[in-house]
Amino acid sequence: MSDIIVLFQGDSVTDACRTYDDPASLGQGYPMMIAASYGSMYPEQYVQFINRGVSGDRVINLQKRWQSDCIELQPDVVSILIGVNDTWRRYDSNDPTSTEAFEKVYRDILTQTREKTDAQIILMEPFVLPYPEDRIAWREDLDPRIHVVRSLAREFEAALIPLDGIFAQASARREIEFWAADGVHPTLAGHALIARAWIETVEELGIL
Repeated sequence: MSDIIVLFQGDSVTDACRTYDDPASLGQGYPMMIAASYGSMYPEQYVQFINRGVSGDRVINLQKRWQSDCIELQPDVVSILIGVNDTWRRYDSNDPTSTEAFEKVYRDILTQTREKTDAQIILMEPFVLPYPEDRIAWREDLDPRIHVVRSLAREFEAALIPLDGIFAQASARREIEFWAADGVHPTLAGHALIARAWIETVEELGIL
C-alpha cells in the first residue's frame, strides 16, 4: 500500500525551523503537530507528511520552486499558507507586491497544481495580529490578500481555513503574545491552533 502524501507549503510559519537537508524534517510547528496528532488518531491510515515551507518566501518564490517542491512530489493533498511576507516586505524593505500580482502568481500555482497533479488543495489565510502596534498598519495591505485567498479557494474548489479570523478570535481569549509573539510567527500555542483547525477541516470535508 502506497502512502497518501500530504505536502505543506509556505513561508517561515510553515518552515518552523525544519532541517533543509533532511527531506523528512517537519520542523517544530504546525506540520509536525498535525503529523503527530493525525498519526495518533488514525494509525490505520498510511500518510506521509512532507514540509517544504521556506522562511522568507513570498508567493513569487513559491512559484519559482513549485515544479520541484510540489509537482514532482505528486502529493495527494497540498496545503498552502503564503502571503504575509508579500505584505511585510512593503513595510520593512519598501518592496511591495501588488494585490493584482499576488493574485496572478497564486492563481498560476493553483492552476499548475490542478493540471499536473490530482491533489486536493487546502488554502489557509495569511494572518497578522496587532502586536507590535506597527502591525496595525499592515491590515491595509494584508486584508486584500486574504480576500484573494478566499476568492481563489472558491475558484479552485479548495478547502479554506480562515486563520486570520481564528487568530483574532483566539486573541480575545488571551493576550496576543500568547499566540504570536511578533504578531506573525506563532508560539507553540499558535501552531497548535493552526494544527487543530487543519485537522478539523480535513475531518469535516473527508479530505483524508
